[in-house]
Amino acid sequence: MKLFKKINAKRALSALSALLIFVGCSTQLDEPQLNNNFAGGTDFTDASGMQLSVVGAYAAFQNRGWEQPLLISVRGDDVNAGGLGDQQDFAETDLFNYNKDYWMYNSLWENVYRDVILAHTAMEQIVRYQEFGDAADIAKGDQYIAEIKVLRAMMLFQISEVWGDVFIPMSSNTNELLDVQTLPTKDEVMQHLSNQMDEAIPLLPNMRPNERTDLPGGVTRYTALAIKAMANQELKNYQAVADATGQIISSGKFSLFPDFYELFKTPGKLSDESILDFQYSDYGQGEGDSSNHLYAPYGPQGWTPAVAGAGSGWGFYEPSMKFIKFMLDRGETVRLETSVLFTDRGIAELQTDTNYATLPSFVSNTTRDGDVINDYARALFASGKHYFPSNQLIPGRTAYGSNKNYNVIRYGEILLMYAEALAHGASGSAMTADQAVNLVRTRAGMPALSGVTLDQIIDEKFAELGMEWGKRYYDLLRLERYDELNYDGRTFSPSKSYLPYPQSQVDQFPILGEQTN
Repeated sequence: MKLFKKINAKRALSALSALLIFVGCSTQLDEPQLNNNFAGGTDFTDASGMQLSVVGAYAAFQNRGWEQPLLISVRGDDVNAGGLGDQQDFAETDLFNYNKDYWMYNSLWENVYRDVILAHTAMEQIVRYQEFGDAADIAKGDQYIAEIKVLRAMMLFQISEVWGDVFIPMSSNTNELLDVQTLPTKDEVMQHLSNQMDEAIPLLPNMRPNERTDLPGGVTRYTALAIKAMANQELKNYQAVADATGQIISSGKFSLFPDFYELFKTPGKLSDESILDFQYSDYGQGEGDSSNHLYAPYGPQGWTPAVAGAGSGWGFYEPSMKFIKFMLDRGETVRLETSVLFTDRGIAELQTDTNYATLPSFVSNTTRDGDVINDYARALFASGKHYFPSNQLIPGRTAYGSNKNYNVIRYGEILLMYAEALAHGASGSAMTADQAVNLVRTRAGMPALSGVTLDQIIDEKFAELGMEWGKRYYDLLRLERYDELNYDGRTFSPSKSYLPYPQSQVDQFPILGEQTN
């Protein structure tokens, strides 16, 4: 992980974890807190220890289980569950048939809230260091707390997208959640996050994440502005969206990575487009320590890699036929090639529709990096944005996607959020909606538009952000374009917008059982 030293990251996360009474699943929920001390005690007069707290918070934030992004992302019309024959309740979730006892639901809820509580623990640690520090230590501690607030906000944002009305922890004391009388609504969560970002922004570095030398790729004020814009987009407060995204654009610090295909691979790591990434690394070595996300679920089960011995995947998370046809109808090239890995079986199925009997040459089961995607039973296609070419693996590493970062927020999305806000009637001085959309289209090799409409912007978001974090699904919910989700035999209704709370959580927090999310 390039964000921080690997030894310090492990040490910091271990230390923070030692403080945590696990929220929502632990039989020890009623036990007292450990008085916010690391095992063996902590010397709070040594302000250098603050960095351990912030590094631990980053490590927890980036320590995503493989199932968490999948569950957040699977319900849009850009993606199908794939994985035929395995994890049936995951496939049913994609069909809007929900099982509150499914293990993935509880895992996502449990682990994200665990890391939110860890974030509070880290902030409380830093406050204790500040009590003994000088003015410089206090200022540095304020910045670290602001960074952690941003990480916490991103986690709560995603939890609220999935479940709607959710808890807002305000400290590391998990017992406080047992006393909640009224569960905060989704709008209240989003307003809280917007307010938190207002508190954090002036305390954060005024630079791109990749300009930071202390924690390369770490949070900056532009990360906070992006999350503020995302929260206000959910609130349909489009002027606030235009203001926040306009500040990012007007800073002049960000630009689109010129090669869309390589953006999601090694050349695009921590580019000038990056606003927030999960960062992973093999540390430039073919064996020994590494810090990686498990990308195998996204990978094709069968392939012949250009580099012999490179591992394949599990065959989940399949680009939808609807998305592929949408992209072909638009004349998309690099964005389609980047987003979808094709099998011969998938291509044959596509060509059964006579409108797609003749396909562009890049629609092939062989990627431009020479990896051959063979037919496999679990899916017709695989996700190209989660693909890492075998020839970019560090020699000695064989795991699918090893060394690949996970994009969370990027400048391309900011431009389109800004354009959409203007289309909803907001005013902005950073640039016009046409200019914002055409920056994205130019990078994709698409012709410029004039007098861009809301429908065109939403289509552009579909093309640009497909397969990324369920952004398409949550756009459709916000805009109430529910008919788009009735595809390939699916039947969607607004009552299916949010997942049911995991039953194990309802058992421990009865207030969840009183909600109709």
